[in-house]
Amino acid sequence: MVQREAVLRLDARWARVRSGAEHTEPGERERLLDELIGALRPFTDDPRCTALLGLRLADRAAARFAAGDRAGALATIEEGLRSSERAAGHSAEFARWYARGLINHGVWLSWPLSDAARLPRHPLGPAVGEGPSAMERAAGERARDLTRTAVEVWAGLDQRDPVNRRGLAQAKVFLGDRLAELGFAEEAAAWAVTAESDFRQLLLADPAAEESGETEEALDHIGRQLELRLRFLTFGSLVSLRSQGLLPERLLPQAVVAARIQGVTEPRIAAGLGLDAEQVRTMLEVTPWLAVWRFDVRGPDGLWNTLGHPWRSSTEVRNRTAEDVAAELLHGFAGSADHPGDGAHWRVLLWWQEEGDPAGAKYRLVIGPDTPSGTPS
Repeated sequence: MVQREAVLRLDARWARVRSGAEHTEPGERERLLDELIGALRPFTDDPRCTALLGLRLADRAAARFAAGDRAGALATIEEGLRSSERAAGHSAEFARWYARGLINHGVWLSWPLSDAARLPRHPLGPAVGEGPSAMERAAGERARDLTRTAVEVWAGLDQRDPVNRRGLAQAKVFLGDRLAELGFAEEAAAWAVTAESDFRQLLLADPAAEESGETEEALDHIGRQLELRLRFLTFGSLVSLRSQGLLPERLLPQAVVAARIQGVTEPRIAAGLGLDAEQVRTMLEVTPWLAVWRFDVRGPDGLWNTLGHPWRSSTEVRNRTAEDVAAELLHGFAGSADHPGDGAHWRVLLWWQEEGDPAGAKYRLVIGPDTPSGTPS
């Protein structure tokens, strides 16, 4: 018993160091954590020590990830989660630690699937363009499954406790992120909408408890993610979300524009999204979208060379499809001095809002000797 109490005192000291309440040098900090992990390992039949072992291995994994050692972090969090899972059934607190570890593991596994701004590199998945490598996709799928397990753990806790409700809402946000990285745009949007609803209910239930601004910050993040994901949804997905009540009213104008960019007619938009014709026309007239384009010419070395302004630029447009905008650009390019002439390979790519992966372009046309009439998509 004395030994166990000594270990718990050591853990309490680490908690103070971790929080910044007690200052230590980096080397001492690392030594203390190593000592604590070693001291916790023998207590395999003690739920609290087993849970703490998982938690402290997660601390070590986080330090390794921050230092750029992703492989080391993943190996360490794997070990930590085995301890956390064994202890999770003994108390709500231990279950929370387990759920948070699952989410962190998912973030670190899926790291290569996002860019420096933490936006999906392959928002359309593997079906369009090159997509992620087989190894990256396998890691992303495991990250999704781990995060889904975290959602289930949070959902299994007492939802009368706002801590558990918040944890569940946050887990749903992370699940949406993992799905978006794999190209499941519709499912990702659905989870984000559900999480947004959960956070709004937390605000309504206890506004005073939300003074820290964490809920507002989460809602801002979800709002940005939803606007981004809408740009990658097909009209069929927009209709599906609307029919399930998972397309918030504030996003309807953007959904209408998204459909129009794809070339969907106004009557079909109205019918699919449950709007009347006048609503659709008004939304299209007052909601602009930014068309961003780039013309590339293939050089003798086989590489694509991007032309300068005005063949790489953008403009704000209303009630026009991507094909409408591209047609005007192509007409101007055909008569310009920058046109490479017959026999050359060139292409035009047009995106909504920002330039990105060619696979994500709303309009693509490739011209060359072997495709004399062009290859639009």
